Amino acid sequence: MGRGHRAGRMGEEIRRIISNLLIKDIKDPRIRENMVSISAVEVSSDGSYATVYISILGFGKNSFATEEQKKDVLAGFDKAKGMIRGCLGHEMKVRHVPELTFKVDNSLEYGAHMNAVLDALDIKKDEPETEEKDHSAELDDILKDL
Repeated sequence: MGRGHRAGRMGEEIRRIISNLLIKDIKDPRIRENMVSISAVEVSSDGSYATVYISILGFGKNSFATEEQKKDVLAGFDKAKGMIRGCLGHEMKVRHVPELTFKVDNSLEYGAHMNAVLDALDIKKDEPETEEKDHSAELDDILKDL
């Protein structure tokens, strides 16, 4: 979010407004055809720049967007940047609307990947281990596949 409270509040307001625009106003098929959400907005301390982090999900169970889908969605957001800034200017009470930069947020994919790694190690949470196991060989095999 930024260093100050003002930057944090501004980031949350920008996130809320852009999320509403996704539902109502943005008609670009590159964005509408994908499951897109705004995960976070970081605003610089002086309020002149804002980085908007976008989460893009694919369709189906445990599927994520391909690199091509991510590029298409970013291109759609770059094309709609002027309209988005105009709407931000109408709804926010600031003198200068921040310059927007859009980036893909891969934290969901990373979290799913880490869950898969932990599942592959076969770590049981509820049952205490009676025997000490050496998981280093299993971990090395998993990391080689990456």
